[in-house]
Amino acid sequence: MGFPLSRKTRIFVLLSGMVLIFFGCAGPGKRLEPPRVKIANIQVKELKAFESVFQIELRVINPNDVAIDVKGIDCELEIDDKHLASGVSKTATNIPAFGTDTIPVDVYSSVVDIVKSVIGLHGKEKLKYKIKGRVHLGGGLLVPSTIPFKSEGELSLQGITDPM
Repeated sequence: MGFPLSRKTRIFVLLSGMVLIFFGCAGPGKRLEPPRVKIANIQVKELKAFESVFQIELRVINPNDVAIDVKGIDCELEIDDKHLASGVSKTATNIPAFGTDTIPVDVYSSVVDIVKSVIGLHGKEKLKYKIKGRVHLGGGLLVPSTIPFKSEGELSLQGITDPM
């Protein structure tokens, strides 16, 4: 009638089967694509003697076919290849599959970094920016805890430099 199995062997076979079924249904090979992140807005929040605080709004686009639960973001901002600011946000949001949201991030810049970034701006109409960082996720076992991102673009100085 078959081979008699010990209790340990039956438990092992049962657990192995459950793992195979779980991984077969969950598709562990599927990988999340990094979100697309662009600067949507920048505002000066606070000016101090040795530090400035800016609030940048990041447009986060989820190119995945599953929603992502964002716990926060950390990032670094460069202007014309010079470090300007670093910051974090603990704003939690759920970005639906193929959806988008804006997340405010406070970034901090030293006076030295601001001076380095401002040198050579005279006469420019646009600035090149680079932003890199990580989106921190909430989720289960098969979801990575962070997804890195990099983005670059241009910021127009027209509204800032033109007199009213």
